[in-house]
Amino acid sequence: MGFIDENFLLKTKTAQKLFHEYAKSEPIYDFHCHLNPQEIYENKNFSDITEVWLGGDHYKWRAMRSLGIPEEKITGKDVDSFEKFEKWAETIQYAIGNPLYHWTHLELQRFFGIYEPLTKKSARKIYDQINEMLAKPEFKVRELIKKSNVAAINTTDDPADSLEWHKKIAADETAFKVYPAFRPDKALNIDAPTFADYIKTLGATENTEIKTFADLKAVLKKRMDLFQEMGCRASDHAFTYVPCVKASDAELDAILAKALSGTKPEKIEIDKYRTQLMLFLGGEYTKRDWAMEIHMNIKRDNNTKMFEKMGPDTGFDCISDWSSCEGLTNLMDLLNYNDSLPKTLLFAGNPADNQVIGTILGCFQSSEAASKIQFGTAWWFNDNKDGMELQIKALGNLGVLGKFVGMLTDSRSFLSYPRHEYFRRILCNIIGQWIEDGEYDNDIEFAGQIVKDICYNNAAKYFRL
Repeated sequence: MGFIDENFLLKTKTAQKLFHEYAKSEPIYDFHCHLNPQEIYENKNFSDITEVWLGGDHYKWRAMRSLGIPEEKITGKDVDSFEKFEKWAETIQYAIGNPLYHWTHLELQRFFGIYEPLTKKSARKIYDQINEMLAKPEFKVRELIKKSNVAAINTTDDPADSLEWHKKIAADETAFKVYPAFRPDKALNIDAPTFADYIKTLGATENTEIKTFADLKAVLKKRMDLFQEMGCRASDHAFTYVPCVKASDAELDAILAKALSGTKPEKIEIDKYRTQLMLFLGGEYTKRDWAMEIHMNIKRDNNTKMFEKMGPDTGFDCISDWSSCEGLTNLMDLLNYNDSLPKTLLFAGNPADNQVIGTILGCFQSSEAASKIQFGTAWWFNDNKDGMELQIKALGNLGVLGKFVGMLTDSRSFLSYPRHEYFRRILCNIIGQWIEDGEYDNDIEFAGQIVKDICYNNAAKYFRL
């Protein structure tokens, strides 16, 4: 087997058949990502490969820091573009076992037809070759999306966003769809120092001064109406842990007033506020038939010195070990009891929670949708070969793998779509091995349909594409 060749990660003949005949050509529904809708509408041409690869990818930044590269040569603004690229090439050559090594070379192959490994020695040649291609019209953003066989994208959008770029894309592009996804984290994070200013901004979108919890709910409901008009079919939430502490309306008004005055609420107050807001949001999502995505157990911004210098989402987060069971199941139970539990995707930040989440699924399934409660694909620090295998096998052990909604990029890069291929190869290898080991019926046509469903059809149906 050669270096990332056509049978990369496919260790059996059955796996190869499943991938090449069933998985490979399926469309992509990237139902959770952080792509910039303005760049999609404007059909951006990137200046060079350094901008594409290193402009905002904190996965790569972390790896470069681990090699001991000075920060200015990673994120500095006054450093020569090639010098940064060369430092990345040097880093990736040492990153044995890291998915970044695989993703980098898959992107080189799929988008640029470059099969030569990226090394410090080959860096200049590859840099010049790619930059020459990026200047061509076929390497603009929309063409990259089309080349990747993408049917639809869910971006991640704040409730205060005007969605102007989504409106323009919807009126202009027909080859693929771009929908907003509702992410109210800034409204939930009442402990953030920017909370009071954000609430003013949010209220201004609907010409409302938010003073009470009822005011907040009314504004959020109107914002959800706008998102609904633009085709939204999913929400997204990031929690270190999911709380569940009940509170009265009077308590919530007092907690909100305290935060709006600039005083940070106590932990129990934060948990009460987040719980009641999630109960409200969950009910609204159910009315709209939106899926609710919950990403858990990541502790963010651990390096205070670098956070103060660079801000969030710059590569200083880690896996957390908070309980993913107690608050989450209690919150889901309250929603379910009141017939307001929406379709829900649970993403494990900590792979130790795979079995926990796998068992939570079965507590709240119903006939409203096939696998209404989903175990989201291996995410963030887990979207590597081992992490994907563990997640797929945990879901196979504890749920119904055939109704899994599959992969997403969770990326800010328009070159990240080969991550779907990476996932598909891993999926086909696992199922192919089960068949060859006699653990699953050797009905290739049926197994192939399961593969096709996980690659695209299940997500398309689940999110009403």
